[in-house]
Amino acid sequence: MNQPAVSYKRHRFPAQIIARAVWLYYRFPLSLRLVEEMLLERGITVSYETVRRWGIKFGPSYARRLRRKQPSRPDVWHLDEMVITIAGRKCWLWRAVDQEGYVLDEIVQNRRNTKAARRLLMRLLKKQGMLPKRMITDKLRSYGAARRQIMPAVEHQSHKGLNNRAENSHLPLRKRERIKQGFRSQGGLQCFVAIFSALRNVFVPPRSDRSAYAIRHHRLDAMAQWNIATIATA
Repeated sequence: MNQPAVSYKRHRFPAQIIARAVWLYYRFPLSLRLVEEMLLERGITVSYETVRRWGIKFGPSYARRLRRKQPSRPDVWHLDEMVITIAGRKCWLWRAVDQEGYVLDEIVQNRRNTKAARRLLMRLLKKQGMLPKRMITDKLRSYGAARRQIMPAVEHQSHKGLNNRAENSHLPLRKRERIKQGFRSQGGLQCFVAIFSALRNVFVPPRSDRSAYAIRHHRLDAMAQWNIATIATA
């Protein structure tokens, strides 16, 4: 289903500048102040706080409009969770990626138990619309308990060495966490990862040996998708 075009009414800056600022912030490991400086170098005077507000307002719309990968029966789900400290309290970001490193879903939760794992699996089934070929996790027993309740017929492999795909997917977010000097709230974290992962899914080539020409073509196609996602209403 086609998403409606993004409205930029009552904004002083044109759509191209707003989209450019949001793209720089979520696509590259840059702070808001560095994005402000890069725009200033282009003759665009805008504060870092304005860039932050643009990301909050337009980022979710861009993420919804970016083309998503169609699920298929041979997909393998790699599930993992990472701990994040917010205001002195621990929470867990549960993530699922496929065999190519494409982020399928992410959810921030307060617990690291069977109920949290079951919630992740339920969201995945709703979004993907089909069962995976196989599910791979680390040694956390909550995954096995949740799988037996929701999709007992799916093969489950539980081994830390097999789950490098999901564990490696946490690294880009860890880098952004250091640059941002931590996250301020769980809601802010959930909003950020939804936009951040949507852009990575589009712009990062699949994890396979590819030629420089193929990678260049992939990036051009990604930019075309981004331009379509950020198009303004008439």
